[in-house]
Amino acid sequence: MELKLTKPICFFDLETTGTNLAKDRIVEIAILKVYPNGNKESRTWLVNPEMEIPKEVIAIHGISNEKVANEPTFKELSKQIYDMIKGCDLGGYNSNRFDIPLLAEELLRADIDFDMKNMLAVDVQTIFHKKEQRTLAAALKFYCGKDLIDAHSAAADTEATYEVLKSQLDKYEDLENDIKWLSQYSARKNFADFAGFISFNKKGEEVFSFGKYKGKLVEEVLEKEPGYFGWLQNADFPLYTKKVLTAIKLRKLNTKL
Repeated sequence: MELKLTKPICFFDLETTGTNLAKDRIVEIAILKVYPNGNKESRTWLVNPEMEIPKEVIAIHGISNEKVANEPTFKELSKQIYDMIKGCDLGGYNSNRFDIPLLAEELLRADIDFDMKNMLAVDVQTIFHKKEQRTLAAALKFYCGKDLIDAHSAAADTEATYEVLKSQLDKYEDLENDIKWLSQYSARKNFADFAGFISFNKKGEEVFSFGKYKGKLVEEVLEKEPGYFGWLQNADFPLYTKKVLTAIKLRKLNTKL
């Protein structure tokens, strides 16, 4: 089943130096852009992460330090990448928990003010796990009858993710062919930031989801404990989390003016 789209959706996959959102970097990014009329375009970039790729990570995706040594940095590629995804929804496999948060970090480090407010995100892994509990390779075999060649190649993974989502729509009648619905269905939890440090309570208010202020309203904590905001900004938290905290603090200050 082909996707019903009102605007383009970019399926993307990252290969990285590790899984730490605040510290690790992208070494490869592939984007498959699907338009409402069915046209597609794809790009893949190797990226110099400006840090050492650990041996155990190289063993997984096969991208060595030598392979990316003369490639452009993410900052040098950031405008091309952002121009390709700007105005689009996003799709991926485990993308809500990893790929989107890490991409946001890289874009913010490159001084691009990335925000998901007008973008929807469809996580194909979440749909798969809710239905069948498998890996991407197993998902492709299960839904499409195909073997995943070049697993952990960003380009192969993006194409597989796109194919799996279309087959999921064919297989499950209760899945709606609507990106907004799929985005809501594939969302794991409702967080204000990507990394899950700030969530929403039943009233839709931002609350901390960790530490000594877990469950407490962010606005109230930042007002009563101004030093806590400074600590959060200087601590090892993702840039997007810090951006959300700053927006909440500024919103509260503006209501007092």
